[in-house]
Amino acid sequence: MKKNITNIVEKLASHESYKDLYHEHRYGVPLPSNEVLLQIIDLLRGIVFPGYYGTSSINTDTLEYHIGVDIEQLQSLLVTQIEAGLSFYNFEDENVVFAAYNQSTVSNEIRHMAEDRAEKFIQTLPRLRRILATDVIAAFNGDPAAKNYGEIISCYPIIKELTIYRMAHELWNLEVPLIPRMLTEIAHSETGIDIHPGATIGEYFTIDHGTGVVIGETSVIGKNVKLYQGVTLGAKSFSLDNDGNPIKGIPRHPILKDNVIVYSNASILGRITIGEGAVVGGNIWVTHDVPAGATITQKTLLDGHK
Repeated sequence: MKKNITNIVEKLASHESYKDLYHEHRYGVPLPSNEVLLQIIDLLRGIVFPGYYGTSSINTDTLEYHIGVDIEQLQSLLVTQIEAGLSFYNFEDENVVFAAYNQSTVSNEIRHMAEDRAEKFIQTLPRLRRILATDVIAAFNGDPAAKNYGEIISCYPIIKELTIYRMAHELWNLEVPLIPRMLTEIAHSETGIDIHPGATIGEYFTIDHGTGVVIGETSVIGKNVKLYQGVTLGAKSFSLDNDGNPIKGIPRHPILKDNVIVYSNASILGRITIGEGAVVGGNIWVTHDVPAGATITQKTLLDGHK
């Protein structure tokens, strides 16, 4: 038995076995932690929606104190996690040459980068709250079953999702590696809604029910847009390089202009534009531009092919 175990260990420790699956921790910094990111999400929700999340003892007299404490903790946790993300990143690919410096110098430089990005994110919090407030209004106005804003904030998966997505999007814009994707995958697991942090989404956005919605990286969504469950904003195809690998960063997902409605299980694919005020019916595939104000259903698509 001991000989068998030794043989297995040798196989698992061979370079060929682990070469594409192994991560060597650079500069002594571990990978970002899901557990810490969950703490960050809880802190953010408490800051944006005080009284609904976070401490139950908060009131108007203690609000400023509690928000101050939470922001200090949020910033501290963000610095450690952004530092971990930056340490994971291959700077040489971006022509940032650290090879000439010793490990201590590199670690200090990465720490300063992390502190700078965390501070810049903290500065976005007032705007983040303002935008999320518009999302709450959109969800409330779009659902006659909703009784009040508190129900929307406490219960609706779209607000839970958008709180994380909008945070992740800000970090994505600050070029923080890895963490934005980890955050949106946490949101995906919690809500069943999959929004890439690179997608751009305007104010007053909502998704009714939400389960199964997918919004791709280069999607652009205007203001006052409403989606229903099962909607996909996806890519129609991928451009490949000479080695047959997908070329990264090319716009390949749809653009939805202001005031668009997309009903359940519609798939909108490719870099097409859904014009302002258009309505896309359920259970259809859309791969061509839709004019402003148009209504597209299974019948209109079939009639167009006659």
